[in-house]
Amino acid sequence: MKTLIIFILSIFTLANLSAQSLKTLHNVDDSKIALAGYSPVSYIDLGLAQQGSKAYKSIHDGVTYYFTDAEQKAKFDSNAAKYLPQYGGFCAFGIYAGAKFRTDPNKFLIINEKLYLFLNNVELDAKQLWLEKGERALISTANSNWEKLKDQY
Repeated sequence: MKTLIIFILSIFTLANLSAQSLKTLHNVDDSKIALAGYSPVSYIDLGLAQQGSKAYKSIHDGVTYYFTDAEQKAKFDSNAAKYLPQYGGFCAFGIYAGAKFRTDPNKFLIINEKLYLFLNNVELDAKQLWLEKGERALISTANSNWEKLKDQY
């Protein structure tokens, strides 16, 4: 009986660590839905923020992505790396500044065919700050910071 209890506790502990690890790498909540349900294919291929549908979804690295139709789902499934948001979907300007922030799915940029998302609230428009400072230097610093931040909760 004691062995069974230890085994069950071990499974719950591993599941909890796995969920925490997922949240450190991806801007998701407990639902594990990326991009607040918006389609990553719409961002890259159309330059649009379009809400996806539960009818067309894929799971990649434990995260669920929604799409507008079967064609988008097929594109993602054949080349997910092309469509994944930079910095796990956390605010690009936040990563540049050394912190992880949630994003507004309607505040984004496509730079060199990569999706960058930004925080937007009444106090801060991170996309505007990003544009004002110049993306080339910001991306370099953000890439470096992401290597340090990606494993932090």
